[in-house]
Amino acid sequence: MTGGAVRPARDARTALAAVATTGEVLAHPGLHEGLLEPWERRRLAAVRVPSRRDDVLASRLLLRLCVARFTGGSPEESAPAQHCAGCGRPGHGRPYLPGRPGVGVSLSHADGLVAAAVGPGAVGIDVEPATRRPGPLSVLSRVLPEADVRAAAAESDPGPALLRLWVRAEALLKAGEDGLPLLEWTDPHRSAVATVASAAPATTFTLGPPGS
Repeated sequence: MTGGAVRPARDARTALAAVATTGEVLAHPGLHEGLLEPWERRRLAAVRVPSRRDDVLASRLLLRLCVARFTGGSPEESAPAQHCAGCGRPGHGRPYLPGRPGVGVSLSHADGLVAAAVGPGAVGIDVEPATRRPGPLSVLSRVLPEADVRAAAAESDPGPALLRLWVRAEALLKAGEDGLPLLEWTDPHRSAVATVASAAPATTFTLGPPGS
């Protein structure tokens, strides 16, 4: 998808999510830094570590692609906004789509991986490198269900199970609702573990060239 090209909207009853590497997103011909809103560029300019800056940029661009595929619009028409319920100021807090109050959006980035999701109702997504190992257990037991942590730690190789617990919890936190259905998967090609928490059934797509 490039420029103002429009594709038919996906099923508005189904959430849409994608995981990609930062490099894949930044190499996509239809996605570029010029799509960002001024407030996003200001936030991006404050990120001093080049690799993290690229991750932040790529996650915001991937979100635009997800929104465009969901709505049938273009990335230029798919800019999110953010508003903090705590302080009442814009530019940070949970992202949302202006003019689409019934649509939820979410994004994530971690060490060269990015993820984004959009769907009807609450939605949250998280991605982590498959090699990451959260911990220590004493900390995880304070922020995750203790019984789940004990069960994961009892496995012969607890690392992957603990990572899945962490990613699951992050997705639910971003969605803002407990008990939402989860779509969890591992992307071996990108060495990524991802989870979408969504009020609606979720489906995924793989980043490809424009028009794919």
